[in-house]
Amino acid sequence: MAKRSQFKMSQSERRSRSFSESFKKAKVQDIERGLVTISELCKAYEVSNTAVYRWLKLYGCNQEKKERMIVETESDTQALLALKRQVAELERKIGQKQIMIDFQNAMIELAEEKYGISIKKNSSSLPSDTFGSTGSSTPSV
Repeated sequence: MAKRSQFKMSQSERRSRSFSESFKKAKVQDIERGLVTISELCKAYEVSNTAVYRWLKLYGCNQEKKERMIVETESDTQALLALKRQVAELERKIGQKQIMIDFQNAMIELAEEKYGISIKKNSSSLPSDTFGSTGSSTPSV
């Protein structure tokens, strides 16, 4: 029995050969029918598995299409639209509140300029503890 290595082709010989379209289609059909595996085909014809997968993509009929299908029920669509409307309404309200805050800040600044006093709270001062106190700090006996 002859050694398999003496029948092997060199890399340059493998690169220079080409297979006919009918040969490729026939081998793809053999793979799809389950008559031969990709690895067996690669070994028998000394072809890379990348080439065989390319043949499958070009000539195969069982290849899955890489598409993504999104299925929504009508209730999902309605819920999504309702949420979008709610977000839009909340954004509108936030915009109105920001306008009010800007207006109030402008009025405070004008009043401070006109009357020469500080109206804004001073964040460094401690809060007053007189609110709600009974006047006596020690418990009665």
